[in-house]
Amino acid sequence: MSTILAIETSCDETSVAIVRDRHVLGNVVSSQIAIHQQYGGVVPEVASRQHVETVNGAIAQAFQQAQVHWTDIDGVAATCAPGLVGALLVGLTAGKTLAMLHQKPFLGVHHLEGHIYAAYLSEPDLQPPFLCLLVSGGHTSLIYVKDCGSYEILGQTRDDAAGEAFDKVARLLNLGYPGGPAIDRLSQQGNPHAFALPEGQVSLPQGGYHPYDSSFSGLKTAVLRLTQKLQQSEPELPVADIAASFQLTVAKALTKRAIACALDYGLETIVVGGGVAANSALRHQLQAAAVKHNMRVLFPPLKFCTDNAAMIACAAAEHFNRGHRSQLTSGAQSRMAISDVMKLYER
Repeated sequence: MSTILAIETSCDETSVAIVRDRHVLGNVVSSQIAIHQQYGGVVPEVASRQHVETVNGAIAQAFQQAQVHWTDIDGVAATCAPGLVGALLVGLTAGKTLAMLHQKPFLGVHHLEGHIYAAYLSEPDLQPPFLCLLVSGGHTSLIYVKDCGSYEILGQTRDDAAGEAFDKVARLLNLGYPGGPAIDRLSQQGNPHAFALPEGQVSLPQGGYHPYDSSFSGLKTAVLRLTQKLQQSEPELPVADIAASFQLTVAKALTKRAIACALDYGLETIVVGGGVAANSALRHQLQAAAVKHNMRVLFPPLKFCTDNAAMIACAAAEHFNRGHRSQLTSGAQSRMAISDVMKLYER
């Protein structure tokens, strides 16, 4: 069994975790939501500076939680792609420095692979192949997980990611930031069938629609036009009904594509990762649809849906056990396809 210390700073959470294979010994997450709320979204420069101020304390706290010492650590990992470059550099520099100082192997981890491995933290016996629906603020993808480091993107968003759409609609409805939790909470008070909204489809050159790709920009525009129309005729905007209708439309669109993809590729398990995996409507819709097709759907615990270092450490542990190592010259990359994961390692 390998014990990995991992650092995650790809966006606005400073997180440090210690994981022994697929079991979490310590996981510290310092959120910057309160700092960025005044701006209505993440400000990269502010996020980077906050990581610098927070990362050392998070490392110390993770060791305290895990009750281990450096002699127990087999390797050090840090998220190196994709993400905000300035933010990534903070965690990457800290991770490489610790690896050199304590003479431990270093592993650079792909952030999206971490989200896939979040499911392993609650399902340690999970094994590929399976389909991963990865839905977050920056990504909406259907990924065929063939093995550790072996991934094929089968579907993706052509414009806004699902989480991005939630944030933009929440801003439109004056619900604040982050938008996903705000819309989910308010939707509990609304009627999800109050308004018919377009699901969004991606046309194919030869006719018809892409079965797995998604589009949310049209849905976002439809919500804008709906609110403008209602403001002219209604004394008070039915915000809860709009939020619930929007949320259900997104959940149905994601469910439809995930189920179709799993059926077409003969995959019996769907793993959901990313911040939108915490959404209650998506959980209900996908679970209900999966039962009809005798499929298994796995959602990570809520604490592992959003960015955290435990999922990064879990992915790193799997690579470590397979003899994969990264160079200390590894750099931060704002973009990197998950199909290129193995470029991060020497074998």
